[in-house]
This record gives sequence, structure tokens and C-alpha cells, in this order.
Amino acid sequence: MPVAADPVLLGAALAVAVGLYAASLLLRNLLHAVIAFAVGSASLAAAFGLLFAPFAAVLELTVGAGLVAVLFLAAITLTGEGGDQVA
Repeated sequence: MPVAADPVLLGAALAVAVGLYAASLLLRNLLHAVIAFAVGSASLAAAFGLLFAPFAAVLELTVGAGLVAVLFLAAITLTGEGGDQVA
């Protein structure tokens, strides 16, 4: 039976994730927003790992931080945006 997750580490991981998700919405540079989103997803995966949910952690890490970030970067590259303008 696993022991309880450390509430301080869990709170820190969740606070970092929420802060980075908010930053990805507020940043004007698209490349910086994608990087903030990817790191926020990795932080959320760490929170899932602290909650002893390894499948959710791996899924969030691969889909959230990996696949979605790569698709966003490909879309930015293919649209020819300089990364400095947001409509």
C-alpha cells in the first residue's frame, strides 16, 4: 500500500502547472506560450506521479507535453508567423 503523497510537493507541482498554463494564455510570443504549456503539462504529470497514478502521469507527459506541444510548434512553423504576433 503506497504512503500518502507529500502535500507540499503536490501543492508546489500544481501551483507551477496552473501558473504556467496561465502564462501560456497571457504570453504574446507564441513560441514562449508553447514552451510554457509544455512545461506546465510536465508539471501536471509530476503531480499525477506524486498521487501514485503512473498511467495518468505517462499519458499526460506523452500527450500533453509531447504531442500537443509538437503540433503547436509545427502549426506556428507552417503558418509562417514570426511568433511575435497574436491575433
